Amino acid sequence: MISEITLDTLGTVGIVAAVFCGVAIVMTVLILVVSKVCKIDSDEKLEQVIEKLAGANCGGCGCSGCSGFAEKLCKGAADLSDCHVTSPENKAEIARLLGLTIKDDGPTVACVMCSGGANAHNLYKYSGIETCVYEAQLFKGAKMCDDGCLGFGTCMSACPERAIDIVNSVAVVHPDACISCGMCMNACPKHLIERIPVTAPVYVACSSHCRGKEVMNACDAGCIACGICVKNCPTGAMTMRDNVPRVDYSKCTGCLVCVSKCPRKVIKKRL
Repeated sequence: MISEITLDTLGTVGIVAAVFCGVAIVMTVLILVVSKVCKIDSDEKLEQVIEKLAGANCGGCGCSGCSGFAEKLCKGAADLSDCHVTSPENKAEIARLLGLTIKDDGPTVACVMCSGGANAHNLYKYSGIETCVYEAQLFKGAKMCDDGCLGFGTCMSACPERAIDIVNSVAVVHPDACISCGMCMNACPKHLIERIPVTAPVYVACSSHCRGKEVMNACDAGCIACGICVKNCPTGAMTMRDNVPRVDYSKCTGCLVCVSKCPRKVIKKRL
């Protein structure tokens, strides 16, 4: 009797185990098939995104190249607006492909917010390795102004399009050649380079946070934070932030009143 029960029990256990094994095998096969299909779909999307990106491999997005940026986009770890080189049409295609929302204010160009250079006074004579990065490590550089261009062209060396020159000891971006990749922005130890709209009529060529006499002692071309530009702007596009004039380009009409009124000629008409 005991032997019969044992045999019956073993048979039942064997059947149950066989069923579970069968279910496990089926589930494993299904998982492998689904993962394979998803991987193929993912690979196809990645290739399509890479094809739509500009292919400049400039690194301005923070990735080593366009392939790395495409991988991050596909994983949801990057924002499409981080790329300033790819055309709006191709960005729209990538957004549709990945189901993303584009946060883009239109094409931009890099601009150096300083006109000091030869106009800026020195605290000491720097005679070290001729790069802005090294000079900036020594008392923030030789210039009396802590926010002035050091003029050794670290940004120029970083530019993949050779869109930057040093003119009168200050960096100047040629807008027609600039692809707004951001490499110069990352390279500048003073953080003097910003993106502005391609259509921007004016820009503020100073980043000093000082004012008045302190600026005049340090630079012949620095903003003294007098606020005349703010007071005279007919559309309210000019504001003063931490002693630096800022332009709201959504309000700027290009009337150039700020350019004509600035006593230090710091606000400049775009080239």
